[in-house]
Amino acid sequence: MQTTLDELQALTRVIDAGSISAAAEQSGQTTSGVSRALGRLERKLGVTLIRRTTRRLELTEEGEVFLAQARRILASVDEAEELMAVRRERPAGRLRVDTASPFMLHVVVPLVADFRARYPDIQLELHSSDRIIDLIEQRTDVALRIGNLQDSSLHARALASSRVRVLASPDYLARHGVPATVESLAGHSLLGFSQPEHLNRWPLRHAFGDSWTIVPTLMASSGETLRQLALAGAGIVCLSDFMTCADRDEGALVQVLAEHTREERQPIHAVYYRNTTLASRIACLLDFLGERLPASGWAAT
Repeated sequence: MQTTLDELQALTRVIDAGSISAAAEQSGQTTSGVSRALGRLERKLGVTLIRRTTRRLELTEEGEVFLAQARRILASVDEAEELMAVRRERPAGRLRVDTASPFMLHVVVPLVADFRARYPDIQLELHSSDRIIDLIEQRTDVALRIGNLQDSSLHARALASSRVRVLASPDYLARHGVPATVESLAGHSLLGFSQPEHLNRWPLRHAFGDSWTIVPTLMASSGETLRQLALAGAGIVCLSDFMTCADRDEGALVQVLAEHTREERQPIHAVYYRNTTLASRIACLLDFLGERLPASGWAAT
């Protein structure tokens, strides 16, 4: 009556997914199959691991203790399997990557096909978040972060940098005029971030300094939302080249106040935990991005 890996996986998947039905859908199993695996596990252990109600699942105290051990066992199995893959020189396993949605859409997604062709046994799992996440809590292997890093226990690898520019659509400028001075921005519709506030400090030189803090007319939490607003002629925006390079090449957005703009580049890092040897699937991604990102048009201008 020994516990099987399938039963351990059933427990962790249900907790991670939040419900038996969601775990079944994500793993390609039936709801009844996952439920039976949990039932077998609890009978073998002689304890209740999960309290089931009509609204939610909740771990018992025994369940919390057992789940921690189950995760360690599954992680050890994954590591053993990956070591075998390394011996065959074919890195393998699931690789969970998180980054802000604009970077995911404009930078990561166009590179996915090439990465998969080079490493067909690595299973990418891509997540978009416009906030700083806890890598362990979210079970993330690598986070790609734009901007200066805060002090932390994470390891970081610099990948590239992207210049920041003040931009507007030709349509907006035709209707409202081209600002001639930094101070004249006060008479324009300014598109800014709801958070963090430092993104509303634009790299513009003026009589009293080399940055200009705007009071946004319209705010959004995502840079992609602000980009779309600027393309629609809603106002003037300050965004990074990695998401606007193609817009400028096509003339959909044009730089304003170029002569007043101080060159400011946002660093781009990969951050990750590294307790022992870096997993080969993570090292492959870091090397791939370290090769491809500096060669991007937006990174070189």
